[in-house]
Amino acid sequence: MTVEELQAFCRGYPGATETLHGAPSNILTYSVGDKNFAYFKTSEPEQWRFSLRVSPDRFIELTDVPGVKPARYMGRFHWITIVDVARFPAPYLAELVEWSYGKALGSLSKTRRQAFPAEKRDLPFRQD
Repeated sequence: MTVEELQAFCRGYPGATETLHGAPSNILTYSVGDKNFAYFKTSEPEQWRFSLRVSPDRFIELTDVPGVKPARYMGRFHWITIVDVARFPAPYLAELVEWSYGKALGSLSKTRRQAFPAEKRDLPFRQD
């Protein structure tokens, strides 16, 4: 999955918003309500590295994978950074984003959660 495909995938969630934060943070965040579920770093070094929240079990598993590390400042909350999304298996990446979105959505109040329609998502890549 390319960076552009992943950005479109994140934007496609019900209620998802995309916000570009300039210097000094230089990040492109994806959130639902006021809860972030993913973000890209938009400046060097490691431009377009991708971060998202994962379950505690997956955090331990993924931080042992080359090219994946705890997210700076957010690792203690089980956020990981994938340095090159194009080298990461697309179906697994989509599954991780889905979980992160669900976690963010689940942390909203019931009233706010009901404002977003529940729908099945089409994957932006081929599953061969």
